[in-house]
Amino acid sequence: MTISAKSDNKIKGNLGEDIAAEALKEQGYTIVARNYRKRYGEIDIIAQKSKTLYFVEVKTRRNEEFGNPLESVTPGKQRKIYRVAEAYLQENSIDAEMDIGFLAVGILLQGERAYNIEIVEDYFI
Repeated sequence: MTISAKSDNKIKGNLGEDIAAEALKEQGYTIVARNYRKRYGEIDIIAQKSKTLYFVEVKTRRNEEFGNPLESVTPGKQRKIYRVAEAYLQENSIDAEMDIGFLAVGILLQGERAYNIEIVEDYFI
């Protein structure tokens, strides 16, 4: 059975999001939500650490043939994330004292269970 490129990307993306969520937990973040969707975009992970709520974009690649995974968090993608984050904030009761932040997580897979991960706070503002 052949896996389509779209299906393979979904599998790779889900794996990357699972890895990112675990890494964030290990660093003291609490995962608030995953795959928060609106018709105009999605936020992969929403996490909280201390008094900051973070909107997290995860990019996963199998190799660097097309560059570092974080390079694909383009200004256009950032605008979509801002828009979806605004919707999340409007739909949910968020403490007025809560700060808001944005994280980018780049994951480079290196085989079955090996990977490099880079977590960057305030990657885009």
